[in-house]
Amino acid sequence: MNAASFTAHRFTALRWVTVALALGVLAGQAPGAAVAQSASQSPTPMMAEPQSATIFAYSRFGDDELPSSSIRVDQFEAHLRELTSGGYLVLPLSEIADALRTGKSLPDRAVGIAIDDAHISVYREAWPRLQAAGLPFTLFIASDTIDRARTTHMNWEQVRELAGAGVEIGNVTASFAHLMDQEPAYVVGQIERANERIQGELGRKPKLFAYPYGEYGNVLRDMVEASGFIAAFGLHSGVAYPGGDRFALPRFSLNEQLGSIERFRLAAQALPLPVLEVTPRDMRIDANPPAFGFTTDPVVGDLDNLACFAVGYGRAQIERIGERRVEVRLAEPFPPGRARINCTMPAAEGRWRWFGAQFYVP
Repeated sequence: MNAASFTAHRFTALRWVTVALALGVLAGQAPGAAVAQSASQSPTPMMAEPQSATIFAYSRFGDDELPSSSIRVDQFEAHLRELTSGGYLVLPLSEIADALRTGKSLPDRAVGIAIDDAHISVYREAWPRLQAAGLPFTLFIASDTIDRARTTHMNWEQVRELAGAGVEIGNVTASFAHLMDQEPAYVVGQIERANERIQGELGRKPKLFAYPYGEYGNVLRDMVEASGFIAAFGLHSGVAYPGGDRFALPRFSLNEQLGSIERFRLAAQALPLPVLEVTPRDMRIDANPPAFGFTTDPVVGDLDNLACFAVGYGRAQIERIGERRVEVRLAEPFPPGRARINCTMPAAEGRWRWFGAQFYVP
């Protein structure tokens, strides 16, 4: 791994730009959120600022036909210049996941890079630039797509080339399938078929899993953990930290709309907003709108500047219960599919704390 040297780096954008981006574009429109604690976990309050890592998720590069899942090449190059500017340490996702699991130290402004789906633009555009910058990343692949030998996607020879050069290969199911409304046997088949094909082609079973489209609930989360992965990732904005659920780790999704360098810097330097007692416990919801609430860890401090946004609806009403409990009141139900609430608040040195939830409405 050849990572950027770790030195002090400060984001010095004007205050009003920071506030507008954090509370408007970033918190209100980011495609995702952090996750509730698994019902089996009993997190304890933290005594100091938790170590953490920001993880970015890309998909396509320079694909003008699908700007919602693609980022412009010039935007991506600006991100790489930022990451190699001396203010960050870019780590492999497995190293971040291992640190979250074992308590190993993470440096301030640790960053991970993920790419979902082995689109051919990854090989042609992203891979040469990441290789030149010396930045590690993880490529989550759908094995069926590669087996079909589509010209729009990489082939196994290209995947092996990346893996041979040290790129981590993860599992995003065999066919990049929506899993939430499927029978358990189908889900297991999707996961195991991809594992077998990846192991057969690369000689090793993937350790990391990405939920297709970021969709998950408790049942799916537990099935993924039981499959032997060390961590799993959603597509929701937030910062990974040791007190979070390792099988529902957040990632900031990036595309043309959400790929400005201002947004990227703000997210790259974000801090976690550690929470306890998140409700509802399952992100697959039946009650709609959900009775969303959480208790903040004391390390967060004063909550007067906390703001929450329901994506697509704008700023949500917050009710404070005691010093640390927050209940988010929504006036309207979410439509079927993915729905998100993001909460942010300012922290020291111009940085922002981030927490949210992505729901799945059947």
